[in-house]
Amino acid sequence: MAAVRRILVAAKDLRETVRPLMRKAAQIAGACNAHLEIYHCLSDPLSPDFGFDTSQRLLGQERELRAHALQRLERIAVSLRQLRPGLKVSVAAEWDTPVYDAIVRRALKIKADLIVAAGHHGAHMLPGLLRLTDWELVRSSPVPLLLIKNPKPYRRPAILVAVDPAHAFSKPLRLDQALLRAGGNLSRRLGGTLHAVHAYASVPSGAIPSNALAVTDHGLQQVEKKARNAAAVNFERALRGSAIAVPHRYLIGCHPVDAILQAARKSHSSIVVMGAISRSGLKRLLIGNTAESILDELHCDVLVIKPNQFKNRVPRSMQGARIMMPTLAAWPGSF
Repeated sequence: MAAVRRILVAAKDLRETVRPLMRKAAQIAGACNAHLEIYHCLSDPLSPDFGFDTSQRLLGQERELRAHALQRLERIAVSLRQLRPGLKVSVAAEWDTPVYDAIVRRALKIKADLIVAAGHHGAHMLPGLLRLTDWELVRSSPVPLLLIKNPKPYRRPAILVAVDPAHAFSKPLRLDQALLRAGGNLSRRLGGTLHAVHAYASVPSGAIPSNALAVTDHGLQQVEKKARNAAAVNFERALRGSAIAVPHRYLIGCHPVDAILQAARKSHSSIVVMGAISRSGLKRLLIGNTAESILDELHCDVLVIKPNQFKNRVPRSMQGARIMMPTLAAWPGSF
């Protein structure tokens, strides 16, 4: 992730005032001397009135609701400017759908370096089918995404970077360095500490022959020791030049989700930085990826970054307002 100069914060509920989402986005913007845009996607369908001026009435509804949204957003912007004098804040509201695509479109339009959005509260039930906004942003956004899950403001935050130097979990080359740069940049700007975790398979696949009837404890210990030594070498190589203190390095022999959770608890992390790759179709539903699998488990914020070669699949064209056609019973003279 490059230097953060422009941040898009997605405002979901216009009835909210300055909540933790806005406060944290403003805190990062202030620390990075970045411009903050508060964006709201208008996606509720409009209902036509079957008069002679239906199109004009719909256009009037669109304009009125957008003006109301901008007014609400400006109130939030004023509060943030009072909270952090000198903060550069603008607001925007657009008719578009679905919300997660609209957020990505807006971020690309204004050339945002970071999207800040609220993480879903509670467990994600059937996320591949329900298409919740945070999950879809994790999957589709080529722009780095910070999901806010914890209301506490950042105070010398511990920032944990999850690396995969062996690329055992299909993460592309060079992504680890991008994650470390992003974590290091945030750590410096927010006056925090940088940590790193690497999960490795303590018994690598193929280390024990499939035709082996039994493996002695000594033999298993040797396999585990060899795996840890190899992982330690890769971990050291990945962190070379990062200046992460040895006590802040966590080499854990288990699944990445469990390893990240352990390291996050041990380091009292405020932000976990991880990479994500795109999966689609049945593979996405059955497998998912580490970033998605861990969203429900982590109680801290999560920064998700894509590799440079990630392909943006979000359509460029805005969808505009949706029109909800009334049922037959709503037509004049119907019975």
